Amino acid sequence: MPEPRYDVIAIGNAIVDVMAHCTDELIDELGLTRGGMMLVDEEQANQLYEAMGPAREISGGSAANTLAGLSAMGAQCAFIGQVADDQLGAVFAHDIHAVGIDFDTPKRAGEPATARCLIFVTPDGQRTMNTFLGASQFLPATALNEEAIGGARILYLEGYLWDPEEPRAAMRRAIETARAAGRKVAFTLSDTFVIARHGEDFRQLMAEGLIDILFANKAELAAITGKEDFEEGLAEIAPLVPVLVVTRSEEGAVAIAHGERAEAAAEPIAKVVDTTGAGDLFAAGFLFGHVRGRDLATCLRMGAIAAAEIISHIGARSEVDLAALIESKLG
Repeated sequence: MPEPRYDVIAIGNAIVDVMAHCTDELIDELGLTRGGMMLVDEEQANQLYEAMGPAREISGGSAANTLAGLSAMGAQCAFIGQVADDQLGAVFAHDIHAVGIDFDTPKRAGEPATARCLIFVTPDGQRTMNTFLGASQFLPATALNEEAIGGARILYLEGYLWDPEEPRAAMRRAIETARAAGRKVAFTLSDTFVIARHGEDFRQLMAEGLIDILFANKAELAAITGKEDFEEGLAEIAPLVPVLVVTRSEEGAVAIAHGERAEAAAEPIAKVVDTTGAGDLFAAGFLFGHVRGRDLATCLRMGAIAAAEIISHIGARSEVDLAALIESKLG
């Protein structure tokens, strides 16, 4: 097998995060649910954008956040996701390239526009998010760079993107491509609502041996198994995947790989500022350890350190040298 070009290639929603500070009064004026997240249509997105003050625009989306963390640690990464041929599509491409991630998915002509998450940050640090999924939901299998997929150690798939039909077909094709090349497939369940809609698909993928690394949080584990007891849920899923990783917020995380079990405590921090991206960066830390051949317990610790850094400030991009931070914490 040829030496991989990439450590991780990911497929996910290509979303531009548009973040601006605002007053509590503006949240009320716009009729938003303070601290909540809701899906909006393009007209609503445009109206909210016009109401925003000076904003910061960065590439976002769950899988893209994970890759940004991996790249910051020194991994070679590539992203596959759909943007439109518009201004925010150019912003997404520029920003993801700027953090060292290869991205060559052809832009989509016409409507809808590039996906965006409009984030209003009030003085107390609370984030009110409004997401327009736009073009990200229309990734066709023909847009896949199959050579790049076959040249990556791990194909990482974002569960959120399993919901729309077109990218779901693309991800199935990507799994076939990775498998044919002898590569590993990692999958994150993303959210309980995705499991409610597609849990049977995910269980079938596991039964067919098509998932090598499965990421879930405690609630998602309960949703995929139907078991509220955490240990019972682990016992049901662990035999179906070579590596199972389950996070439990402040209770830390558990991983089971080929019968070996490891646990890691949550990394202590002075103050939790913003939990957005915590799971994404945990996955980044774990995957970086995995592709570098670290033992299971160390992989979990690396994930916990990366997650702790990201929740200590606003935004899903690290504000320190993540690689140096992890190595210093590991000793």
